[in-house]
Amino acid sequence: MWFSYLSHRRACRDKQRERAERIASLKPIYHEPLTSQDKEILSRSVSSLVAAVQTSSLSPSDILVAYSKKALQAHAQTNCLTEVMIASAETWASTANKSGPLAGVPVSLKDMVSVKGWDSSMGYSALVGKPMAADGALVRLLRDAGAVPYVKTNVPMTMLSLESTNDVFGSTDNPHKKGYTSGGSSSGEAVLLALGAARLAIGTDVAGSVRTPAHFSGVYSIKSSMYRFLKQGSASSMPGQEGVPATHSPMTRTLEDLETFWRAVFQMKPWNYDYSVLRIPWRDVKLPEDRPIRWGVLWDDGVVTPSPACARALKTVTAILEKNGHEVVTLQCPSPYEGLQIASQLLLADGGKTTSKNHRAFESNDAGMISAFRGLRLPYFVMKLYAWYYRYIRHDPIYAGLIDTHYEKTMPEFYALIARREDYRSRWFKVWRDAEVEGRQGDEGVDFILTVPNSLPAVPHGGMRHGWKACGYTFLFNLLDYSAGVMPITHVDATTDVLPRTFRPRNAIERNYYKMYDASAMEGLPVGVQIVGRRLEEERVLEGMKLIERLLKDAGAGYVGLPL
Repeated sequence: MWFSYLSHRRACRDKQRERAERIASLKPIYHEPLTSQDKEILSRSVSSLVAAVQTSSLSPSDILVAYSKKALQAHAQTNCLTEVMIASAETWASTANKSGPLAGVPVSLKDMVSVKGWDSSMGYSALVGKPMAADGALVRLLRDAGAVPYVKTNVPMTMLSLESTNDVFGSTDNPHKKGYTSGGSSSGEAVLLALGAARLAIGTDVAGSVRTPAHFSGVYSIKSSMYRFLKQGSASSMPGQEGVPATHSPMTRTLEDLETFWRAVFQMKPWNYDYSVLRIPWRDVKLPEDRPIRWGVLWDDGVVTPSPACARALKTVTAILEKNGHEVVTLQCPSPYEGLQIASQLLLADGGKTTSKNHRAFESNDAGMISAFRGLRLPYFVMKLYAWYYRYIRHDPIYAGLIDTHYEKTMPEFYALIARREDYRSRWFKVWRDAEVEGRQGDEGVDFILTVPNSLPAVPHGGMRHGWKACGYTFLFNLLDYSAGVMPITHVDATTDVLPRTFRPRNAIERNYYKMYDASAMEGLPVGVQIVGRRLEEERVLEGMKLIERLLKDAGAGYVGLPL
């Protein structure tokens, strides 16, 4: 145990030194202030950058310099970078495919994404100094498309938290407010995008890991359905876990860039790079014009009610939709709480053993995961007593229902959970409008689901001690394997978004999470909404997001992000 601790400390020290030396050893140009040319490059959309490279009016090397400068500035502000690949990226930029759909565009990668010769430690000190043997499928596609990987970014060690902190790389700050989380687990990606240090980024999502950072940091993402986007070859903290599908998904600074990114990837025929990707080309989808689009709103998941700031963002969107002739209804659906119960059991059905296997003695962990793993290691009867206490003494069946099932599952129990998941999915299937389904009435079902990405805006560091239990608004759609996008709508207002004096928490999860809600302290933090479609409907979700953004801009209420 003592040897393990010493090895841990040595690995952390060596990795941090390596990162600092890689930054310090870069050419002087990377440490200089942004030039007017750099600023002009940073202001361009991805499609504009690609067009400039393809016509030779810009070189990939010039673009790399601008984004690398900005990335180093972002890192100095937020501690978001893990692997600084800029020196190697100079060579990659000089040989980039200048005719590809992402010609010359730098792409940031979540730390787990495999790049040959570079670590994917994911914050585990045991994985430091173990470079990947080959590029993952996604990186091979990106290179062939002309893109240039240049940095990798920070994550929580287990990849199961909505904030990024680990002993190897430290904590990553929110780009809008120091001392607050930028989300997780794809937090570093969101930081670079929000600060203009990246246009394109790749994250992963198993319970909200691209959508919560998008919400907390004010950027855009669409979580793909399973088998729609490339993933083979990447590292994982939970290899083999498919009870709740985890997917790789693009993140961008603007909605226009998000569409460009998705289209570019599918132009490259991703199924030729990753056997698991379904052979479904990108489809040009048009929203219905002969009838109102019906939006079903999930106002409350029954566990944690949306805060005033998040509820206001949701109401802003529903109001603009109704004003423009769309139909907004309260979603009638199976219990979201039931979904949280099923998903939480499936994700940690092994008792957390897989994600803990690389955890060394005395290596710190995310505050929420410390609590989660402690509960999994307690004797079964202790957790039963704990659940009994909350159910009958505290009169809190919501929290009791989650405690009651928080233990390692046997194989028969796991199979039973898979069966419950499939039954739950079948009941949700009836939520959707589908004119081709015999017996459905014209006024039944919805075209899209609207809800919050999280009940709160970004919370202070350490907030995931309780916040990991409050991820139901995103976790639900991983369980269902739906395509789901997040886009920024507004910012927290200290006056408008104050918590009413009449607010009374309904359960322990809500009570503990709301201890962190302070509209005055959170003022200026971004707030988003979540747009959800059916499985494998990423194109349709994108069109729904475009519609909302267009209506908001036409009304003069478009989101304004951080300046470049």
